[in-house]
Amino acid sequence: MSLTLERPLSRVANGRVRVQRPVVAPELRIADNPAAAVLRAAIGGPVSRDNAARTTGLSIATVNRQVSALLAVGLLRERQDLTASGAVGRPRVPFEIDHEAYLTLGIYVGAAATRIVAADLRGRILGGLAIATPQTGEAFATTTIARSARAFLQRWHRRKPLWAGVAIGGRVDPLTGVVDHPKLDWQGSPVGSVLGDVLELPVSVAPHVEAMAAAELLLPTPELRDAAAQGRATGLERGSGLYFYVRETAGVAVTLDGRVHTPSNGPGSIAHLPTGSDVVCPCGRRGCLEVTVGDRSLHARAVGRGIIPAYNGTAGSTIADLYRAAEAGSEPARELLAERATILGQTVALVRDMLNPDRVILGGQAFTGYRPAVAYMARAFQQSSSLPPTDIRISGFGGKVQEFAAVVTSLSALYADPLSAMRRAAAVD
Repeated sequence: MSLTLERPLSRVANGRVRVQRPVVAPELRIADNPAAAVLRAAIGGPVSRDNAARTTGLSIATVNRQVSALLAVGLLRERQDLTASGAVGRPRVPFEIDHEAYLTLGIYVGAAATRIVAADLRGRILGGLAIATPQTGEAFATTTIARSARAFLQRWHRRKPLWAGVAIGGRVDPLTGVVDHPKLDWQGSPVGSVLGDVLELPVSVAPHVEAMAAAELLLPTPELRDAAAQGRATGLERGSGLYFYVRETAGVAVTLDGRVHTPSNGPGSIAHLPTGSDVVCPCGRRGCLEVTVGDRSLHARAVGRGIIPAYNGTAGSTIADLYRAAEAGSEPARELLAERATILGQTVALVRDMLNPDRVILGGQAFTGYRPAVAYMARAFQQSSSLPPTDIRISGFGGKVQEFAAVVTSLSALYADPLSAMRRAAAVD
């Protein structure tokens, strides 16, 4: 690819030439090209070339070529200190991802809060911060988020930033990074280009629930990471999966053979699935899923019933106060959370029975915020599903699922085609 394509130029009013930062569509999939396969083999830690060949199914000669190429661009480093005693020749030297030289920047834009995190190339979060998502217009909001991200990035002066990734609700055009976000009243917001211009980095923008599903594929929890490092199949590369997310919003994503399904017209919606509750939705109907099980709505009902106060000291109470009340023995708090868990179990069963995936993963604080409710959810799922039992589990990312959605968006292009991504990052630099 030529430099002209990598660094499109435009004239600004004072005659200077400005580099337009590229927006790159995220690659929410397990890539099968040799460089990507070798890089993925090293995510779990140092690995020998023999083990990498066994894990990836590539020949040792192909592994050696890819390791050399990835060493040359700085994505891998060799571990001479781990060379087996008596081993002869460079191919015996283990290699690992260089997780100290670079970082990527992940930005999760929520309806109320925005989280900004730095991650190493293994997908492990190095640090982060949270800011209130500005509610004063999309232009001001995106610029404010971009400047906050740039200020945060300056803390990491010993690492070279390679990429930025944004995970956000609403409808996302991954090719342009333009976002329509009804909850924030954003229409045609150029999130990708604003972030790219301020941060001076390539930027990828993804719908948040699809990005969460991708995190399960590309950033496995420690148990699955260990399995991959040992050459054992994780099962994520094959078959179908349903990712079900609930916190403030509710959404689903589908994975097929190691790839997140990304509909051309944007993600589908489960926000208005009927639940049978009497909660009034802004759409005018009663019992819509999102307004019934979402954190904000549940918190409002808890306050309305006198289960928790509207204010906790000098600040407003939150859904966490409801969890604490339940843990402290409040029976009304427990009943309200059990009611939500039951509705969640019934709804997950409904969607699962429609799609019949090989596995189901549940993410979001509605599932992880109050663990005793999981038993109610599981019971309702079993009673409501008409299909045989399936592989169903809670996401291992717990309360940080939003941050990891942003991280995987920032890493997806590097993981899909590492050599091409490094060329692109160098061209933008």
